[in-house]
Parts: sequence; structure tokens; C-alpha cells
Amino acid sequence: MNKCVLGLFSLFCLIMAAASLKCATCHLQITGERCRRDFGICVAQKDESCMVLKVVYNFSLVLSYMDCQKFCKTGKYAINRRVYRYTCCKSNYCNRLI
Repeated sequence: MNKCVLGLFSLFCLIMAAASLKCATCHLQITGERCRRDFGICVAQKDESCMVLKVVYNFSLVLSYMDCQKFCKTGKYAINRRVYRYTCCKSNYCNRLI
């Protein structure tokens, strides 16, 4: 009986891991360089999607940030001469392609 329960639990965990949304993470990437901080993968929880934030200064990409984000909203904000672009998506590793 215990082996059956353990087997079913393992199968459930495997299915949940395969069905979960996976996003790339990088908490600091400067243009033209590799990720400097926290490169990896996050598994999106409930109400989360993949997000990338790109900071543009004088029409040039300065840095980007990728992670799982709760209640993510795609948008663009301008402060001084910097433009902050948030892009959200809901397919595996989609924030690496943006």
C-alpha cells in the first residue's frame, strides 16, 4: 500500500513539474555582457508569469532584468530620459526571447 501511495505521489509531482511555467531569471544583465547576477530558472506560482524589464537610456538598451512576476502587466514608463519597458508572457522561457 505504501509503495502505491509513494508511486502516485511521485507521478503527481512529476506531472506538476512538467506542467508548471518556467521562466529565465537574471537579476542584472548589462548590454553586451552575460548575466551578472542570479542567472537561472524560476517556476511561476499562481498568478505569476514570465517578465522582462528593459531599461533604455537615450534610445540605447542599458540593462535588463528577468524573473517570475506576480500580477505582471506589460507597460512602458518614461522617467527623465530613461524608458522602462515591462513585458509579460506565459510560455516556457518566453522572457529570454523578448
